[in-house]
Amino acid sequence: MSTPVNTVTQPKVTPPKLTPSGLSALMCARICHDLVSPIGALGTALEVLDDDGNKDMHEDALDLVRMSARQASSKLQYLRLAFGASGSAPGILSTEVLKANVDGMFGEGKADIVWDEDLGGLEKGCARLLLNLVMLAVQAIPRGGVLTIRLRKNTEHIHISLRSEGPKSRLDENVKLTLQGGAPEDGFDGRTIQPFYTGMIVRELKGTLETHVDDAFVSFDAIVPIEVL
Repeated sequence: MSTPVNTVTQPKVTPPKLTPSGLSALMCARICHDLVSPIGALGTALEVLDDDGNKDMHEDALDLVRMSARQASSKLQYLRLAFGASGSAPGILSTEVLKANVDGMFGEGKADIVWDEDLGGLEKGCARLLLNLVMLAVQAIPRGGVLTIRLRKNTEHIHISLRSEGPKSRLDENVKLTLQGGAPEDGFDGRTIQPFYTGMIVRELKGTLETHVDDAFVSFDAIVPIEVL
């Protein structure tokens, strides 16, 4: 059974009382949440290397150091673009750079990512929107599946479309709410602040975002007018 399409433009709910410092703190919490696993694994591996009584495990520990360092680096690069877009100066990020960052962040996960695009690059605001939508689209298929990313451009709009297909595909109600500018009943945390931030980007770009949930898929369709870029 399909659920109604949700459209993100201006907030349809009462905006939360979220101060700039509160938003910054929550975004930092989200970054820390994503980095804690590889950084923690690095610490564990170094403890093993420091223990001369576990020399037989040193090679495994070195493998863990290499893997964790790679994961931490990939996540840092991705989050830097998704939340900062390499600074505030105008510019274009090539789709090859975006693809490399998506692969570095999610390439070892359960979702197979398919690109369908004919653009050479995206303006930084659209690139930031895309990377944040990818985070939500991967989250929508926790058991894996196929994420198709489609990018198109005409004289008036840029269209960013993501479709997540997989078993138990879903979109959490709090994600729908925060995308539209609302706040969860129990307050924001590092998980729910990211879709709220995504909705902020959509509105900042004077665009629209529609989400659709079906038994077989979850989709995100963003349209951004070129005149604001």
